[in-house]
Parts: sequence; structure tokens; C-alpha cells
Amino acid sequence: SYAGDIDFLVNLILWIVGFWFVLCEVIFFWLIFRFREKDGVPGQYVSGEEKSQKRWITYPHLLVLVCDIVLVVFAIKVWYDIKQDLPPAQAEVRIISQQWAWTFIHEGPDGKLDTADDIRTINELTVKANTLYHYKLESKDVIHDFSVPVWRLKQDAIPGRIITGWFEPTLTSDQSPTGYWDIQCAEICGVGHALMGGKVFVKNEADYAAWVAENSPVSLASAAAPTGGGR
Repeated sequence: SYAGDIDFLVNLILWIVGFWFVLCEVIFFWLIFRFREKDGVPGQYVSGEEKSQKRWITYPHLLVLVCDIVLVVFAIKVWYDIKQDLPPAQAEVRIISQQWAWTFIHEGPDGKLDTADDIRTINELTVKANTLYHYKLESKDVIHDFSVPVWRLKQDAIPGRIITGWFEPTLTSDQSPTGYWDIQCAEICGVGHALMGGKVFVKNEADYAAWVAENSPVSLASAAAPTGGGR
């Protein structure tokens, strides 16, 4: 849900910095052309100490500072909304990183984490669309980084710490409810780093409920239990 905010910030930086880049290059090449060497014209030494010369530095400098302030304000707002402000959770998931795999622990049918009916998967995260999740991110060995590029989510996993963050996956009605996207480790974590990938599946409410019922250890145990009867 916050991917658009990050995209806006990146585009804002692109346009502001791009404007100054193009302007500086145009002026730069104009100066090269305007003051190129000419026969019979001696070179001129410019000290930069006169007020008429200083203003060509001072005014652009002030304008750049104004642009910097604009970028800082928007950057702090995006950072606060994503990293500092923790909205109430509708669901939780535990994410455990290790060399070189992801373990995801999902809530079972009881809707609570760390209970007997939790669903444990390797390298596959399944979530319900339009639901705000809190994730509990940890590492068993070295520093990893949980990254879902399509969500613009990137968070280090640090040994000895449990880091809480949030995401809210979104799907429009015309998108496939069984779509999946890449999960990456974005921190070099050893020789198997490049192979430490995964998938996130975003499902609509009905398909997610069916997935939970199908994969819950309680449901699997019930299905495997003998039904009794004759010998």
C-alpha cells in the first residue's frame, strides 16, 4: 500500500535533480562555446570576488538548498509512515532468515501466531490481499535482508533481534488472485546468497481461507486420522 509513496519520492528526486543536471549541462556547454579561444582575444582571469560574479553562485546555491529542503520533508514523511508509525495489525507473520532460506510462519485457522495450528512454509509466503500485516523478522545466523521489490519493502534481519514492521498487500479485482512475486535477500550473507530467493503469493479472501484450511497442521492431522469401522 505504500509502494506509491516510495515511487513518488524517487520520481521527485529524479525530476528535481534531473532539472538541475540538464540546466548545468546547458550552461556549461554554452560557456565553453561563448568563451572559446579566439584569435587576437586575450584570455580573461575571473576572480569570482565581484558581486556581479558571486550572484551566479549564490542564487543557484540558495535555490538548490530550497530543493533539498523539499526533498528532506517528503523523505522524512515517507520514512515516518513506513518505519516509525506502526498501524494496528489485522494479521501477523513470522519471518525467519538463515543461510540460505526463508522460513515463514503463518497464522492458522485460529487467527493467532505461535499456536499449535500455525502453518510453516519454506521460501513461500502466502498473504491475504488488502490486509495489514505485522511481520516479526529475525535471523538465525548472519545479517540478511528481507526484500520484496514489488512492495518496495526492504528490511535488514539482524541476529539476536526481532524486528517488527508492516505491509499491506493490495490486489485490484481484475488481477489474478493466485499471482506471485519475488522475495530476495538484499544483503550479502555468504556463498549461497544469490540462491536465497522466495515467492510471495497474494490471494483474495476466499482463496486464502481455502489455503489455510488445506495447509493447517490441525486440518492435515484430522484428514490423516483413521475413521474407525470394521476390521
